[in-house]
Formats: sequence, structure tokens, C-alpha cells
Amino acid sequence: MSSSSFFNDLLGSIAEQGRHLLDRRRERVSSGRALGDLCEALLSGRGEASGVALARDLLTSYATLSPDERLAFFRELHARFGADRERVAKAAQAVLEAPDDEPLLQGLHAATEPRRQELVRRLNLAPGGTSALVSMRKDLIACLRDDPDLREVDRDFQHLFSSWFNRGFLVMQRIDWSTPAVILERIIRYEAVHEISDWDDLRRRIDLPDRRLYAFFHPALVDDPLIFVEVALTRDIPEAIPPILAEGRQELAAGEATTAVFYSISNCQKGLRGISFGNFLIKQVVEELRRDLPNLKTFVTLSPVPGLRAYVEAAAGETDSPVAGILSADKADLLERVGEEAPPEDLKEPLKAICAHYLMREKAKGRRPLDPVARFHLGNGARLERINWNANPSLSGRRQSYGVMVNYLYSLGDIEKNHEAFAATGAVAAASSVSRLLKSVPDTKKKQIPDPVA
Repeated sequence: MSSSSFFNDLLGSIAEQGRHLLDRRRERVSSGRALGDLCEALLSGRGEASGVALARDLLTSYATLSPDERLAFFRELHARFGADRERVAKAAQAVLEAPDDEPLLQGLHAATEPRRQELVRRLNLAPGGTSALVSMRKDLIACLRDDPDLREVDRDFQHLFSSWFNRGFLVMQRIDWSTPAVILERIIRYEAVHEISDWDDLRRRIDLPDRRLYAFFHPALVDDPLIFVEVALTRDIPEAIPPILAEGRQELAAGEATTAVFYSISNCQKGLRGISFGNFLIKQVVEELRRDLPNLKTFVTLSPVPGLRAYVEAAAGETDSPVAGILSADKADLLERVGEEAPPEDLKEPLKAICAHYLMREKAKGRRPLDPVARFHLGNGARLERINWNANPSLSGRRQSYGVMVNYLYSLGDIEKNHEAFAATGAVAAASSVSRLLKSVPDTKKKQIPDPVA
């Protein structure tokens, strides 16, 4: 972390020197279009010192813009900083006339790159530039709802971030009670699955012998985690979250544990959406746990099913849907009341069957499960091991998935096989006990769905 601080200080010094080389009479930038003009200046080929100063001025000015002005700025990036189509056409024609000319091919490649990408690279030279750009992309993602054309701009950010946040640059750290307070505060704030209520709650999750928390960091984002995973060390695969989070639970000596449970994975930076970290983090955590605790034999999650309730409510009204076919009128009425009330036992079997159908048969584009958590773990090569009834009785758990949670098993000998089958055909690896639940649910898409992997 200290080397990053030194580098930022160095860039700050360069920027201060560059300020004296810039026109000091330049008026303060106060609109998206004026900021676009400053972007043109940044791309105009100034010297390094003045370029760093311009980049810092641009990012500082951007931070003062209103939401509407930021939308206007992103529209400027879209309209003014794409690829030069005339240059692309000429470069393509030259390649057609001399297809074996390597310099011409390189010229075509350079011509097709949007100017926005070089702009973002130069902005990244400013002190704190990477952090500012991640924050900028968070704003950009929010603007996509108002202007879908901005997805072109977002693709440029994502393309560059995929390189800048490559796995080779990430550092995994175990978070414990000796970790700096600024990081611990962010862990509390970023927790996205099971809220950390206070410092005592955090300490129960990171400072007891049967609990672990690991995070990925990037050198350019000092003391700010990218993603973290919380781990419980147990003897058995858990069926519910309350015993894991319980305040007065009985602790287990780490050496007595045989199972590592990944019960919460939180992405911390909204501006890095679409940049994959979780699969690398889980695999590295597994390796570290196996090295430190050789008695661990089972690696499993206790995961939410965030899309289940929305799916059921949408499908229940469709007369030809499997959900409508399995729910009687009285059970559908009971489902509507789940949230303020605990789910009644009458719903247990039909809802577990519907959940199995939702996770294994219902597909989004590319033959991937509708549920985002299922896409993540199944794509990593995990197996859908068990569906747990009333596993999260909290109000949010009921409103999200009627309290249902699932276990995804990372069987180390099968991960590669499961991953390859999922990537090739969308086949879902599932335990036989889960597959049997599907027998009570009509499969209206049978010809389109590959058989489960047992």
C-alpha cells in the first residue's frame, strides 16, 4: 500500500508542475459539453506534466457536475470520442489491397479503437485516477437506463478495466481484528448478503477460531476491497443461516472442522460490475484453507436465491407455467402472505420443487440460469447440492426467496468436469436429491434443456 501512496504523491507533484504550464486563465468547467472540450485538450498531445495536470483538472471538474450534467458528459463521450469512421474505412481498404502487410493490419487495429479508450488511459495518469474512474463508471451504469446508447461507452470502460484489474494484479488478504479500522468500516458498509449490525457482529465473523474473511485488493485502490468472502468452519453442511450468525453459538476449534462454508460473497465496487473476481477468490481461499487446515474435506456455500420470489410471482399468473401447475389456489394465496409471516409447512415441498425448476431449467440468454448466484457458482464448476426450506427467516430473506437458501458443493475432483459441461451446453450439475424434486414439476421446455449432470 505504501508504494501506491508514493506513486500518487509523485503524480501529484507532476500535476502541480504541469499546472504552471497550462493557461491559468482557463475558466472553471461547469457543464458536460465544456468537460468534453477539456477531453479534446487532453488528447491533443501535450507534454506529460501538463497532461497529468489536465487529467486531474478534468476529474476534479467531473466530480462537481450534477447528475444531469454527468449524463450530458457521457453523451459527449459517445458522440465525440468514438472511432474515426473515415479513418477506419481507409485502413480497411488498405488491408484489402495488401492483406499480408503487417503494418497495415496494425494500422487497422489502431483505427478501430475508440478515442474514448485513450482518453480513459490518460485520465488514469492523474493522482487517484483509477479510483475516480471506477466511481465514474458507477455513474455511467446508472445512466444506462436513461440512454441505452451509452452502452458503447460502458464497453470501453469494461474493456480497459478487464486489463487493469486482471487477476495478476490482485492481492488476497485475510481480514481479522488487527486489520486497519478503515478497512473494517468498509467491510461493514459493503456487506451485501447478511447485514453486519455493529462492531461486535463483525468481530464474531472475523475474530473467532471457526470464522474467516478474505478479500481481494488492487494496488491502485488503497485500503478499499474489491470483493470479500465470509467463511464458517463447521462439521456439517449447514441448512440455515441463523446458527452461523448466532451471537451465543458454541465455537468450534478450527482443527476440528471438516467443512468450509462460504456463506456471504460481496462485491464492493459498483463501478467494476462485469469484472469477474469471485471465481478467483473462492479458488484461492480453498487453496489457503486446505494448506492451513488439512482436515477440511468439504467446501460448500450457503447461498441466497435472489430471483426466486420475483420469478414465482411472475409465473404464477401464467396458466401454462409450471408454477401455476404445481400450486393450488390456496397455496398461491399462502405464498402472497409470506414476508410478514413465516412460510407455512404446506408450502415446503411445492416451493422446493419450484426452486429446483427455477435453478435448473429456467434459462436466460446463452443457456445460463436466470438466477445470478446460480450462474456464478454453477459456472465455477460447483454442484447444486441441496435446497433448504426456511433457511433465512429474516424479513429480507422471505421477501427475496420465501426464506429458501441452497448449498452449492465445490467437489474438488469434479469442478473442471462440471464447469466444462456448463460452459458447453448449460447443463447443471445437481445432486440426485435435487433432481428428484423436478419430477413433480411439468417440464414445458424439455426439448431445449440438457439433462442435469448427476
